[in-house]
Amino acid sequence: MKFLWVTAIFLLINPYNSSGNISFTHNGHVLSEVEQAEFLLPFPGIKMIDTVKFNKLINDLDQKVYRAPVNAVLDDNGNIIAEKSGYRLDRATFIDRSAASFFYGKPSVVRVPVQSLYPKVDSELLSQIREKRIGQYVTYFNGNNKPRIHNLTLAAKAINNYVVMPGETFSFNQVVGKRTAEKGYLRAPVIVKGELAEGIGGGICQVSSTLFNAVDHAGIRIVQRFSHSKRVPYVPSGRDATVSWYGPDFRFQNKYNQPILIRTKVGYGSLAITIYSSETLQYQSKMIPGMTRALPREIKVRKKL
Repeated sequence: MKFLWVTAIFLLINPYNSSGNISFTHNGHVLSEVEQAEFLLPFPGIKMIDTVKFNKLINDLDQKVYRAPVNAVLDDNGNIIAEKSGYRLDRATFIDRSAASFFYGKPSVVRVPVQSLYPKVDSELLSQIREKRIGQYVTYFNGNNKPRIHNLTLAAKAINNYVVMPGETFSFNQVVGKRTAEKGYLRAPVIVKGELAEGIGGGICQVSSTLFNAVDHAGIRIVQRFSHSKRVPYVPSGRDATVSWYGPDFRFQNKYNQPILIRTKVGYGSLAITIYSSETLQYQSKMIPGMTRALPREIKVRKKL
């Protein structure tokens, strides 16, 4: 904003036009229209821009033009869906371009400049790290428990196609986000082996526990993991990873010199998570105890009237 301050202090307006509207457009659409005079502060012999209002305008335009970049991903058949670039407001160019409009009233229409935002994962990178399977784990669940399956599927979808760069630390809570009814998560009112599952988002810990075993199988460094207070039925004893938005998180760090790709697949009664990377990756896998399909009987909880 240094340019704006220099302009505001030293630009003498002689003559100046402080009336009329200024329109800001992008791709032929009017994003905002303001009254020029409302943004000028009167001083003897000089006009200064009201920086509070101007900064608010900049932030408003930035929100309106912002488009997040989209990573390349694999579809259910393993085909690559190409990435898409995004963009945001080019603030420095906007300040330079709009100064004359505010001080002189011309031009009355300003095209909003944008700068490109490039995705983290493009098709070329994805094609390189999809080849080599370095870790996998499969857990099982009751295929008739619809609310729990729904929650499990949402969480699995959130981490599917996620790429962890070398040295990057993956946080389950940050990637999956807060589990709320507004995001589609449901209550899963069941008891498994005498333990009541959490309300909104019941079933999420099976995803985090399956992921833990998959990345541990790949020899990836575990940064943070907590176990449930009681044994859970979907993984062997001591092999679980409990998560909660306001509590425990599951985190791991990619210690390898190549990115790793997380792929999830939810079937009828099973959840598979596979870790992939480049063919050139040198890694050392770990032996992880598997899980059988045998599950304890689930008891439905009746809602209190």
